[in-house]
Amino acid sequence: MIKVLFVCMGNICRSPTAEGVFRHHVQQKDLEKQFFIDSAGTHSYHVGSRPDKRSQQAAGLRGVDISRLRARRVTDKDYEFFDYILAMDNANYRDLADSAPGQYQHKISLFLSYAQDKKETEVPDPYYGGLKGFEHVLDLVSAASQGLLEELIDKHGVSVEGALDTR
Repeated sequence: MIKVLFVCMGNICRSPTAEGVFRHHVQQKDLEKQFFIDSAGTHSYHVGSRPDKRSQQAAGLRGVDISRLRARRVTDKDYEFFDYILAMDNANYRDLADSAPGQYQHKISLFLSYAQDKKETEVPDPYYGGLKGFEHVLDLVSAASQGLLEELIDKHGVSVEGALDTR
């Protein structure tokens, strides 16, 4: 099982959107049994809260339901448990890198590094903007989710039959 964690600051806009969109891509390929997908924040501002209503609305318009997700903060155990820890921006990347034990540093990367044909390197925080910002986040995380899934399928030999190829 491949374990993926998406991380932003408060875990109510970008990272739950990324979790929902990536899960949607995984479900479309019937690979749910191959992945454990979660999201968290580097700060504890919104622990226990649902995703921002605007995130839920924008995601819902694209067939992605994130209403059941609840914000949580990254824990020390996450660094050991997850195979991929994907930060939405440089500030959260630095926060993760600063708190992760040395042996887990290689697991942390910027999520948009998986987006093909995107010039942006960070998923912008839409919190203080309008609905267009949330739609832009969806565009970015959808592109990155597709690239990430393609890479993981190739790298780990993921198959629909329900087993990881252990070549």
